[in-house]
Amino acid sequence: MDQLKTLMDNWILLAQGIIGSVGALAFLVAFMYKIVAVDPHSVVQAKSWIGRIVFGTIGVEIAGTLAHAVIASVPSTIH
Repeated sequence: MDQLKTLMDNWILLAQGIIGSVGALAFLVAFMYKIVAVDPHSVVQAKSWIGRIVFGTIGVEIAGTLAHAVIASVPSTIH
C-alpha cells in the first residue's frame, strides 16, 4: 500500500508541475497579447483568458492538495 501511495504522490506532483509550467507559459502569452493587441475587444478577451488561466492553475493546486489529503487518510494496513 505504501508503494501505491508513493506512486500516486509522484504522479500528482508531476501533474502539478506540468500544469503549473503550461499555465505560466499560457499566462505570459495572454499577457503579451493583451499588451500588443490593438483592438479593444481583443484586449478584453485576453483579460478574460488571463483570469481563466489563473483560476485553472489555482484549481489544479487545490485538487492536488485534496488528493494528497485523501491518499493520506487511507490506512496503510488494509487486509
